Amino acid sequence: MPGSRVLPALACPVCGSALAPDALPRPSLLRCPNGHSADVARQGYVSLLRGRHATSGDTAAMVQARAELLGSGHYRPIQEAVAAAVPADARLVVDLGCGTGAYLAAVLDAHPGAAGLGLDLSAPAARRAARAHPRAAIATADLWQPLPLADGCADALLTVFAPRNAPEMLRVLRPGGTAVVVTPRERHLHEIRPVFGMLGIDAGKAERLDEQLAGLALTERRELDYAVDMTPAELRAEVLMGPSAHHVDAGALDAVLAERERTTDVTVAVTVSVFTRA
Repeated sequence: MPGSRVLPALACPVCGSALAPDALPRPSLLRCPNGHSADVARQGYVSLLRGRHATSGDTAAMVQARAELLGSGHYRPIQEAVAAAVPADARLVVDLGCGTGAYLAAVLDAHPGAAGLGLDLSAPAARRAARAHPRAAIATADLWQPLPLADGCADALLTVFAPRNAPEMLRVLRPGGTAVVVTPRERHLHEIRPVFGMLGIDAGKAERLDEQLAGLALTERRELDYAVDMTPAELRAEVLMGPSAHHVDAGALDAVLAERERTTDVTVAVTVSVFTRA
């Protein structure tokens, strides 16, 4: 059940009204004044999805691969950069497309006075993220639909390799609030993308991001570039943790990786952009 600092931020996915715990007959429900309800799963996350979805987000296998790769520490510099970009006085940090919850957890570790809320379409991701940090609440939600969040509820928003619904980001971010956005650059994983048939990265991402978030003011932009040595197992996790998993044959991937005995030098190249709402 979401804590007292997170609960006021949640909104009914049907009508947008505030949600409150339903003491009777089912304490595992949140209910709005209009009688709509949201289930609190036994794994600890709230289901704020509405209706049927053509996709259910990341699969359990993709979530497991992401957890394995993030557990290697290769993306730790990105986690640290995201945490450093969040203002020290942030009280509620909302991670849009939270995945395993690793980035939100890193922010909460660095900001002991903050509470966190992570949203993701994937139920397997929500189950794992619900265990990521004691001060984080997690909900399943469709980021392309109106977010089940109250106006101006977030002191800080995170979108790390995740979809960006710009109008909704502007709505839920409080005046003076901060949005931290992480996007890959063309050189990101360039050594392995063509080898394993991974999806490419379009040029001009930063320019399109600025256009997309024109309602926010860009206050800082930092490029992170570093190299990591990935084992064959880590390469497999890297390939299968994201959208490329839908296009790569896992059996063929394993056959290629079986021929690799040593680590592979891989470039991590991302942009961390920080925006502020006026």
